[in-house]
Amino acid sequence: MENPSRRPLARLTLLLPAGVALLAGLDAALTLLGLPAPVELDRLPDVHGPLMVLGFVGTLVALERAVALAPSRTHERARPWAWAAPASLGLGGLLLVSPAPLVAGRVCQVVGSAVLVALYVAAWRRRADPAIAIQGLGAVGALGAATLWAAGVPVPDLAPWLVAFLVLTIVGERLELMRVVPVPPAAEHGLLAGSLAVVAGAALALVWPGLGTAVLGLALVGTVAVLLRFDVARRTVRGYGLPRFMAAAMLGAFGWLAVAGAIWLVGGPATSGVRYDAVLHAVFLGFVMSMVMAHAPVILPAVLRRPLPYRPVMYAPLVTLHVTLLLRVLVGDARDVAWAVQGGGVGNIVAVLAFVAVAATSVLLGAPARPPRSAVAADAAGARGTSRVEVAA
Repeated sequence: MENPSRRPLARLTLLLPAGVALLAGLDAALTLLGLPAPVELDRLPDVHGPLMVLGFVGTLVALERAVALAPSRTHERARPWAWAAPASLGLGGLLLVSPAPLVAGRVCQVVGSAVLVALYVAAWRRRADPAIAIQGLGAVGALGAATLWAAGVPVPDLAPWLVAFLVLTIVGERLELMRVVPVPPAAEHGLLAGSLAVVAGAALALVWPGLGTAVLGLALVGTVAVLLRFDVARRTVRGYGLPRFMAAAMLGAFGWLAVAGAIWLVGGPATSGVRYDAVLHAVFLGFVMSMVMAHAPVILPAVLRRPLPYRPVMYAPLVTLHVTLLLRVLVGDARDVAWAVQGGGVGNIVAVLAFVAVAATSVLLGAPARPPRSAVAADAAGARGTSRVEVAA
């Protein structure tokens, strides 16, 4: 009997709520920018953050982790409960944009985040590894954020927990994928120490906002320093095709994470205004979305069993994302220029939707008929990365 965890259609079904959460979150972004939106619901702006972080990214992360924990050998026991993580997070996102009471969506996100933590516990038992520990700390951040939100804590006050979830999940994934070459112990120890400091800063920010955001900002800057020192992106950016694209996206992401950390470290806590906008979007757009673009050709094939061939046109949404974010943060937020915030925000939305369209088109078209030599090398590198994601626990 075929293992359901290997059915691409079932995985796609779990992925669809993440797409709905993304579209609803971008719709809410337009409202928050003071612009007309295709769908105007009163509660959408209030759920924008949890919808994007837990409903969209959380569902993607939980689905990838459930796939990674699917039995790879005949003697391994199945874990059907693993699929409750992406299912609950996705359902939570759908409930947040439905007429259902908000508490229903919040509870689903708490349940999904709790199962995600359990997934990392199972992964640790399969293979104790610093990368798993870092991602597990990120899942604790997701559970903390979901629980605090369900308890009525305002999103701006729990934002450090959302940041911890996203940053640590991606840092742990990077550590796994960096192992295409030997990783020195200093890199693992540095990233693990930085991850512990991120969680500590998020916890402290609840009771001592000034101290907590300072610790969190220093931890983010330190984590970026370790990544820049040891990540293979510094070398692969001089390559061709997919490796160069991934490296360019990652280096840009590292820069934005450093910007967010510096703002928190120097400026202190911010729960509203231009600094709040700058920090959150430096993390959620500059770091997270750039990393999503970088890893999509590697992660999505491992999840959906469909190749996502690299095409040079992928640079268009990536460049658009970073240019419009520069306009939004360095002109709009730094100088309090309303038109730059709005223009940059619209550009951010266009960049995200453009990448989704490019990726979907690339999947449908398949690999180029006669790829150039550089693309052959890129596909080989991408295949190695995909294999690593599939066996990562």
